[in-house]
Amino acid sequence: MGRTTSTRGGWGRAATVAVTVICLAYAPVAMTELWPYATPGAPAVGEWLLGRSVSPEFVAEAVRDRMGPYERSLAPLIVHSVLGGLLMLLGPVQLLSAVRRRVRLHRIAGTVFAVTVYVSMAGAALYLVRTPPAEAFSGAAFWIVLATILVGTVGSVTFGVLAALRGLPDLHQRWMLLCYGFLMTAPLLRLEWGLLPSLYPGLDMKDINRVAIMHLGALVSFGALLASRALDRRAAVPGLTGTWCPLPVRVAAHLAGAAGLVWITVAFLDEGTAGRRLLVAYLVPYAVTYAVIAVRATRAGSRGAHWAREEWSLHLTALCLAPAFSAVTVPVLERTLGLDRITALTAGVGIGCGMLAYAAVTVVSLRILYARELLKRQGEFAEAPSSRAKAPATAGAAPEGGQG
Repeated sequence: MGRTTSTRGGWGRAATVAVTVICLAYAPVAMTELWPYATPGAPAVGEWLLGRSVSPEFVAEAVRDRMGPYERSLAPLIVHSVLGGLLMLLGPVQLLSAVRRRVRLHRIAGTVFAVTVYVSMAGAALYLVRTPPAEAFSGAAFWIVLATILVGTVGSVTFGVLAALRGLPDLHQRWMLLCYGFLMTAPLLRLEWGLLPSLYPGLDMKDINRVAIMHLGALVSFGALLASRALDRRAAVPGLTGTWCPLPVRVAAHLAGAAGLVWITVAFLDEGTAGRRLLVAYLVPYAVTYAVIAVRATRAGSRGAHWAREEWSLHLTALCLAPAFSAVTVPVLERTLGLDRITALTAGVGIGCGMLAYAAVTVVSLRILYARELLKRQGEFAEAPSSRAKAPATAGAAPEGGQG
């Protein structure tokens, strides 16, 4: 047990250091990314690095593709990117201050963080509202994924703030980690801009982005879940009994997920080489995520950690339902937005895991709130007979005291 705890602690520290390094490295990239669009020739750290890791031609093509969509909303996008860089700096401050219990620093930084998220996302929202999906940078699928991430980020930080105000630190922690996970899609996407061209030489930025959005939502929400479970070491939650994931629910979710995966696989294979490339980018991370969560849920159950098993099970159920959700979403996107099959397929699959992870955190929150409400009602029920028993004694004592 000691060795297991030590190993987990080592992995946790390594993950914290890795995330902090990525955030600190990406902050100047984000803050300078759009300067050249406003002032040609202005320094941009990201373009300089990308030109040397891939090629100057790849960067030039990317800049050309972004120029048209960005020019109509350049000011809001600059606000979004500069404040996005600030969020990359505030994130590690929030995490480390929480772990080290620096309450005052955590509250101040958290307030600044929440306000910065709202203003930064407002800039991104203006860009999305002013830009039709088909005319957006990297196309309609990328626009849909960006819009979904924006809604998820704003929703997560809002629920995180409300949980803090209500004095619910465990829920606050989960929502803020999910919020920061969604924000981490930006630096991780830039890393994929530098790495994927070596795996797929000749692909342009649009196709690189399509590959990336196949798994970024799943990866960041999975990272948020791992962080939440690492910080919450409770074996049980007061008032929590039973499970919201009984065997019939798990079986039904797995059957629905298997049907969704079959449908997605067939649909992507029908799209030729591009479809097979996107399918691999989706299935491999999905399989790894499923395996890790399933193993963690089983291990938690074997050691009697009921709460850990419940949370892992809820997230595993949501992950199973993600392919089914995507399979249903694809025809809806085709009909409502007039998208072609490959674009609707890419968008529907790209948002599936992230949206179901958001739903899982919502259910986990309701699970905790229900346990607290049940505990509260049990306490009130226990107090009621006690109060009635004391009432006659109190009534009799008053006259006695009066006579004395």
